Amino acid sequence: MIERNQSVVSDFLLLGLPIKPEQWNLFYALFLAVYVTTIVGNLLIVILIRLDSHLHTPMYLLLSNLSFSDLCFSSVTMPKLLQNMQSRVPSISYAGCLTQMYFFLLFGDLESFLLVAMAYDRYVAICFPLHYTTIMSPKLCLSLVALSWVLTMLHAMLHTLLMARLWFCADNTIPHFFCDMSALLKLACSDTRVNELVIFTMGGLILVIPFLLIIMSYAQIVSSILKVPSARGIRKAFSTCGSHLSVVSLFYGTIIGLYLCPSTNNSTVKETVMAMMYTVVTPMLNPFIYSLRNRDMKGALGRVFWKKKVSFSLKW
Repeated sequence: MIERNQSVVSDFLLLGLPIKPEQWNLFYALFLAVYVTTIVGNLLIVILIRLDSHLHTPMYLLLSNLSFSDLCFSSVTMPKLLQNMQSRVPSISYAGCLTQMYFFLLFGDLESFLLVAMAYDRYVAICFPLHYTTIMSPKLCLSLVALSWVLTMLHAMLHTLLMARLWFCADNTIPHFFCDMSALLKLACSDTRVNELVIFTMGGLILVIPFLLIIMSYAQIVSSILKVPSARGIRKAFSTCGSHLSVVSLFYGTIIGLYLCPSTNNSTVKETVMAMMYTVVTPMLNPFIYSLRNRDMKGALGRVFWKKKVSFSLKW
């Protein structure tokens, strides 16, 4: 029988991305630019919604939380990836690995819940436009956001505590650029059946059910539009839902491709690339999707900068 104290792992090795050593500097600059763009873009949305009173509506309150979630979601993995690429020492402590896993689950789940809340908001706006302000009251909106935070924190904590009870031996190499939960389970030397059961059951609640709720919301939206078909109604629906649908497609499309449609040869490269899509690329693209296709955001940007310009001119 192997002694438990002989199998304690103090740190893990993150293999990172399948990049040739001579290309590290190029990819480091690329990932740094992507990360800075993600931070600036999402932070700009949060600030604009905070400063412009025209955007103090349920839809933009949910959007500001989504942008904050994207900002944090990217920050969970990218700084460590950049540090490992720069130092050439791809290690992470045991405590740091569990901490990264917790916040990865927290902000990943939070994005899923917020996308459901935004889908419901669009459903009410199109199917019940006259009652929108009554149904989507500030109280309901804040309750949806608070409930999303509480549920995701509890879910992330559950998986983290279950992972903390496991012990690891021999191989401590994670074939990923972050502490992925499934990769950690493969390294565990103790029984992981409880962890796998919780992942299977909770995965349905956190990902599958929210996705189905979004599909149901848009099915109701399409049904409502078809009852009174008109070019104006279709344009309004597309302008109202287009940005949200794009984000949903990016987020859930990559997750479905990674977890529900696994590669036949269990390609680690494919898994890494797909994970990079929803952890790095999607948070970067969200600000562009909402700002470039949203007249309210463009108007808010102009108003805020105009106020700053006028204020600066008056001082001089």
